[in-house]
Amino acid sequence: MLRQIKSGHEREEAVEQSVTAGANTFPKLLVRNARQFGDRPAMRHKDLGIWQSWTWAQVLDQVRAYAVGLHKLGLKHGDAIAIVGANRPKLYWSVMAAQVLGAIPVPVYADAVADELAFVLAHAEVRFAALEDQEQVDKVLSVQERLPKLEQMFYDESRGLRDYDHTRLHNIEDIITAGRDAMAKDPALGQWIDDQIANGNGADVSIILYTSGTTGQSKGVVLTGERSIKATTDTVVFDRLNETDVSLAYLPLAWVGDHYLNYAQGLVAGFCMACPESSETTAQDLREIGPTFYFAPPRTFEQMLTRVMIRMEDAGTLKRKMFHYFIGVARKYGEDILNRKSVPLGGRILYSIGRFFVYEPLKNVLGLSKVRTAYTAGEAIGPELFAFYRSIGLNLKQLYGQTEAFLYLTAQPDGEIYSDTVGPACPNVDIKITDSGEVLFKSPGMFTGYFKDDGKTAEVLTSDGYVKTGDAGFFDEKTGHLKIIDRAKDVGKLKNGTLFPPKYIENKLKFFPNIREVVAYGDGRDFVTVMLNIDLTAVGSWAERNNVVYGSYQELANHPRVYEMLKGHVEEVNRSLAAEKMMAGAQIKRFLILHKELDADDGELTRTQKVRRGFIAERYRPLITALYDGSKEADISTEVTFEDGRKGTISARVKVADAQTVPVSGSLEKAA
Repeated sequence: MLRQIKSGHEREEAVEQSVTAGANTFPKLLVRNARQFGDRPAMRHKDLGIWQSWTWAQVLDQVRAYAVGLHKLGLKHGDAIAIVGANRPKLYWSVMAAQVLGAIPVPVYADAVADELAFVLAHAEVRFAALEDQEQVDKVLSVQERLPKLEQMFYDESRGLRDYDHTRLHNIEDIITAGRDAMAKDPALGQWIDDQIANGNGADVSIILYTSGTTGQSKGVVLTGERSIKATTDTVVFDRLNETDVSLAYLPLAWVGDHYLNYAQGLVAGFCMACPESSETTAQDLREIGPTFYFAPPRTFEQMLTRVMIRMEDAGTLKRKMFHYFIGVARKYGEDILNRKSVPLGGRILYSIGRFFVYEPLKNVLGLSKVRTAYTAGEAIGPELFAFYRSIGLNLKQLYGQTEAFLYLTAQPDGEIYSDTVGPACPNVDIKITDSGEVLFKSPGMFTGYFKDDGKTAEVLTSDGYVKTGDAGFFDEKTGHLKIIDRAKDVGKLKNGTLFPPKYIENKLKFFPNIREVVAYGDGRDFVTVMLNIDLTAVGSWAERNNVVYGSYQELANHPRVYEMLKGHVEEVNRSLAAEKMMAGAQIKRFLILHKELDADDGELTRTQKVRRGFIAERYRPLITALYDGSKEADISTEVTFEDGRKGTISARVKVADAQTVPVSGSLEKAA
């Protein structure tokens, strides 16, 4: 039997019409925004330390000219065009211009190695590629023999490309100029491009987003404009976003999160999307731009807090004591004040003082002063970390989604915020939980299938049209909110029948700032073990304060005092697990600290930083053997990929440590 919960908010057609003016493609929304918000900023980009701005009217002018230029080069309806690079206006305009012509943008992760890039471009049958700079051009050129359909490449940043063969290589600015000149000579071209926009079909493919490939090869998720806009409209209304809002577009272009949260919501709501100068300047640019809508994965919020705590350790005694005192006040009263609950007058007065001296200055330093709505997703966020940000007045919420849904499936409404849930179903989203615990969904933004893979599409769809998420979860009876446990296929059992959800255990450990990544093993084994990555920033700061000398990541990770510190974290998690009836038998008995950071370039993580558990198990087999055969150490040699594509080898002798478990009285609950 299936248990089903349906969103209680059935959206009236009139609401959608009022938000999107009936537009069913993103180029139509661009035209609407140019008419309604013509002089308002649509995009900002920091270049050479100076913020540049474009209004909606200017963006439309650029995109129209760009589309004509691309048309002159041969881009036509149904052609695939790769978009490779960081968050830059001209790459977003490449997406828009392609959609104007009915072509299909295919974003690729900027840090993808050449082999990954070649797979996506070949599989998507890409004819054109819009690239950020010389690095991306070189990457494509290095695999061009595997891309027989690739005809033309365009670039944004010209530095280093002057002496390249420009037979098939063009500057994006030159294409825009050529398009504008062509329209000036032939006014009919301008009318033609406007007709292309007006006659755009919402049922056509709007974009293909490739999955992160956690369990294998990436799949191309096909999304249409009409469905994407319907889904986006629901969340724009849900969070009351409008043309006065600002977002920082720093997430990977190829990730559904960026395409939804920034590109789609920006076009539907009409808000301004700001692009940072580079990934290295994101924190500074966040402070300068002051977004009102912000998304970050839990790790980013952890890193923010870690930087703050490190700075406070170096602050004067008075300042440090004042900070910790008022953070204590915030923990006691902050969330209740944010949720508009009753708080004693004395608590409100203390909190107001803390807001003036600590909370607002802290949010200003982090760049969060103007944030009205913030979201986190992708991993579980630690309850204390979540509570910290909410206690200082940040309206931080959680959502759950998938590429196949065009992101949102659930989101926490204001006033219904719980650290251990991801919220109820979003408006117009249906969610089912199967008897085996797998989450299924139907949503307005549902994909139409995987590109060139009818078999995988059929596998993921149920007979009644629901999509299998592959995640195990349940609805909390008290709140009605969804709780996600783990990937359904990863949930296993120990030999004694105890439930073993590896992600649940991994997340508990990753709540510690000193631990960057965790891989847990135990399915079919006698006990649970984990491999850990230290967070170099946090542990490096600790080492400096405690006079621990080290010369490399490997040396620090293998230091006895680091092992002792992380052993304390593991044993604290064991105490937490022991208090949970279902998890008491899944305490961690042995652990080790890896000699290198897990890396997407080495195939150990996906481009969205998800652990590829099976690949790691094979790659680090000698270490896993040592975890279970009682060894105190093990030798390992690991191939690594450097930034320039060269290969190398790192060898190490890794120590294996035991952790104390908590005795549990009574019978343990077994997995079904």
